[in-house]
Amino acid sequence: MITQCRSLRCSALGILTALCLSVPVSAAVTDAAGHPTGILAGSISLEDLRTTLAVPRSWTLIPPFSAREQWRSLPSPVREAYVRAAEGSLGCSWPELKATGFLEYVRTGDRGRFQTTMFARRQQLATLVIAECIEGRGRFRDDIINGIWTICEESYWGVPAHVGMQRAGSGLPDVEEPTVDLFAAETASLLAWTSYLLHDSLEAVTPLITARIAHEVDRRVIGPNLARDDFWWMGLTPKRVNNWTPWICSNWLAAVLLLEKDTDIRARSVSKIMQCLDRFLDTYEDDGGCDEGPGYWGRAGASLFDCLELLDAATHGRIDVYTHPRVREIGRFIVRAHIAGPWYVNFADAAARLQPDAPTIFRYGRAIGDATMMGFGAHLAREQHLGEGILPGQFGVLGRVLPGLFVLQDLLKTTPSDACLRDSWFPGIQVMMARSVEGTADGFFLAAQGGHNDESHNHNDVGNFIVALDGAPLIIDIGVETYTAKTFSGQRYSIWTMQSEFHNVPTVNGIMQKDGRQYAARGVSSTATDVRASLSMDIAGAYPPDAALKSWQRVISLDRKHGVEVHDAYALAAVKEPMRLSLMTCREPDAAAGGRIVLGGSFRGKEGRGAEIRYPSDRFTARAEEIAITDPQLQTSWGSRIWRITLTSTQTSLTGEHTLTITPLH
Repeated sequence: MITQCRSLRCSALGILTALCLSVPVSAAVTDAAGHPTGILAGSISLEDLRTTLAVPRSWTLIPPFSAREQWRSLPSPVREAYVRAAEGSLGCSWPELKATGFLEYVRTGDRGRFQTTMFARRQQLATLVIAECIEGRGRFRDDIINGIWTICEESYWGVPAHVGMQRAGSGLPDVEEPTVDLFAAETASLLAWTSYLLHDSLEAVTPLITARIAHEVDRRVIGPNLARDDFWWMGLTPKRVNNWTPWICSNWLAAVLLLEKDTDIRARSVSKIMQCLDRFLDTYEDDGGCDEGPGYWGRAGASLFDCLELLDAATHGRIDVYTHPRVREIGRFIVRAHIAGPWYVNFADAAARLQPDAPTIFRYGRAIGDATMMGFGAHLAREQHLGEGILPGQFGVLGRVLPGLFVLQDLLKTTPSDACLRDSWFPGIQVMMARSVEGTADGFFLAAQGGHNDESHNHNDVGNFIVALDGAPLIIDIGVETYTAKTFSGQRYSIWTMQSEFHNVPTVNGIMQKDGRQYAARGVSSTATDVRASLSMDIAGAYPPDAALKSWQRVISLDRKHGVEVHDAYALAAVKEPMRLSLMTCREPDAAAGGRIVLGGSFRGKEGRGAEIRYPSDRFTARAEEIAITDPQLQTSWGSRIWRITLTSTQTSLTGEHTLTITPLH
């Protein structure tokens, strides 16, 4: 069987290589001798990888099935919860995946229904695998074998929204051209960890099970990734990479290290993975700011960490870059972007309400020696009641859940600390964050951004800002609705949540901001003292010429004792219609009084302090518009409704300035 796999691989690689010959590939960053010089690829040569990488099953990041004492040492409630969940799948059927379900994406734009069923298969298998490792009696083995076989029989391991990577385009998958998306890679990792954990138990039934896993992972992921350079997420084409790169690489790497027996293929695969990760690292400044937001940090910075842990374990510590400033700051971003409770700074497509992976944050903090990050992970673990049941994990992500299980005891012994850092400034992505008092959610929290309108998961939102009061949202960034075919198409900016008039920025002469890298803030700077923190910028460059905007100097400040201030000074080439300032809020507003808008204290069934917005009544009129929220993704954050406050200018002069203030109601 293995010989047949190798033969098939050689044939497949030849075909795939031929497909790639016409694709332009950017050269790797190298020194004068042609050796890679990136943070990772420059740390070890291909020759050294051949001799350094451990062969499969000879290294351990996770205790194998045979380490019975370690599996029995997991907290009792966790062990019991997994076994109970798996018992519900004894003799189970496996959810059906239909071709017509796959086609819904191109027919209706819906991507959720097929994905939900596909993910359910993988979650069911992952739960059965963990339960079998915990119990160790073989009770779940036949259902695990059925799950493995079912998944191996699928035509494509990715999702309908991503199959357009193939030359045939979107529609049904072409089985003769396997492409690697996020979930093809996740599936490869799931099966690789299953084979690693239960190898001997599965082979006791028949060695064809583990051989089938090796064959399918090789055919669908390891082989194509080694042969092709035109998958955009690799960073070897002109397209900018994002969270896809470390996310896929973490799963590709796990599959290679756990399954690949050929020394040369293993070394070349790992070398290429490190080059791809270096392309991802090149998109970051040393401040570690993630332009995709904290909602994507879990599959950007955290997936980078997954890769680093695998590399460290499989080379017995030879590859260790945790002292590099960029690697350290990428980890710390999630702590800095935290507002309070479940609320995070959510510019771009990130959700405002999150449940980050606490074990990963703790482990990352431990790896870089950051006690604040470790304490934050411990704080989240208690907030999420970890240790009392099954660990959160979508898509059957064994590669993330398994390390989480075996760090639980250390995590739960660590003193929790919700850091509530006072100030953060990320010049690379031009985002500032500040709060009234360090170490507490009491008072105001402000986040503001400059940047440009071609960021990863971009919204047209240069000059936008977020305000929270006593840890609860007040002035908001809406976020993004459930993804559909339109979200990542040429129609993206026809979606209301992407448009600038539904962010806290002006609409000038009836013109909203425009998407594109050239539409950017200018002269951006940030300052922070014990009294005040500010972000200053000219946002005129974010608007197209039709706006007739010469300059719009915006200064967004937090006075730590009093509240938030937004000062705008503008110059227009013409006045075609009144300017409008938008303010998005999750609190019901009362705009009846001229010059004053009151935001209520009630939010999601809880009462807190309200706030008032003061504006110059001689320059603006105010109205509040309720927006019904029907999308499940947005409802998770905001419930059933939000409001847009529109301040409409009564002035016709070409220049002017005004100040808005936000202060608490006592």
